[in-house]
Amino acid sequence: MFVLHHALRTIIAALCFGLILISSAHAQKWARLAPFPEPAEELYGITSGGKLYVFGGLAPGWTPKGLAYEYDPDADTWTKKKNMSLASHHVAFAELNGKIYVMGGFVKPAKGPTAWEPINNAWEYDPAKDSWKALAPLPTKRGSPNAAVVGGKIYVIGGAGIHPGSKETSLHPARPHRALDTNEVYDPATNTWEARSPLPTARNHAAVGVVNNKIYIIGGRIGAAFSTRASNTDIVEEYDPATDQWGALKAPMPTPRSAVAWGTFKGKIYVAGGEERIKPWQRTFRAVEAYDPRTNTWSILPPMTFPRHGLAGDIVNGKLHLVSGDAASGGAPGTELHTDVHEVLDIEAK
Repeated sequence: MFVLHHALRTIIAALCFGLILISSAHAQKWARLAPFPEPAEELYGITSGGKLYVFGGLAPGWTPKGLAYEYDPDADTWTKKKNMSLASHHVAFAELNGKIYVMGGFVKPAKGPTAWEPINNAWEYDPAKDSWKALAPLPTKRGSPNAAVVGGKIYVIGGAGIHPGSKETSLHPARPHRALDTNEVYDPATNTWEARSPLPTARNHAAVGVVNNKIYIIGGRIGAAFSTRASNTDIVEEYDPATDQWGALKAPMPTPRSAVAWGTFKGKIYVAGGEERIKPWQRTFRAVEAYDPRTNTWSILPPMTFPRHGLAGDIVNGKLHLVSGDAASGGAPGTELHTDVHEVLDIEAK
């Protein structure tokens, strides 16, 4: 009998502790801030100098908008900046020493049917001067890669592109193309590129974070670039630039998804939103999950109030900002539901 009572007390204590954790987590609440002035999907967020910058945008017909906006959290206001030098979509962004770097992406073909033509353009944006400067091009043309900064260099990993030796020049759901494992590093000091160890799981539309000088590639899309032809993955892989080695697989993301927003804060990588298109579903996500590389564990945060994919996001002063995006999963022409919603979660709130 004593053993039974002791077991019951243990279970009750564990349940109570779990409830405290859940209650503490859900003390965090989403709030609405100034709406995004030009709602769109395929927007990309990056923090620099205490402000949030949002770039990109994709109009119907796969027409890139090349938007550039600055958000001031103190004034809760958006300011339009000079458009991207090359209107492109599914680009990778990174911030280093107050400059914002824009790598790769897709454009519309100059002629013929609309599609995603991969590019190798690289740019440096200076927020202080609101100016753009062309950089040495990527060795490999690709769109939807991830970019991460370690040791003053920018690693551009994964993406989607053309099959080697193919006569294709652009990506389309009905034509052969592939997810890429390419890993190339850019050195701003010399304006040069170098090939590094390939990503073990070729993918695109993934999330990325840097913790303790290691790069984590999270989730995304395998097989192809388009949600109608690809599969989402929950795989998390760790790359050490110092040794140019990829480690063992990490704890999988609880909700496999692609076309997400993300941000890193105090050693944790936050992943929000996303989409999937599998029979019988075509849906967007409200899920917000955080990965802690130190413990190799995931935690669940309060879900977004508004599900969407292709949204911009990053963390400014301990707050996760999620901006605009598309409430409808991709791959369904004529169903774009672009929203101006700008919501924020105070990660440090208790």
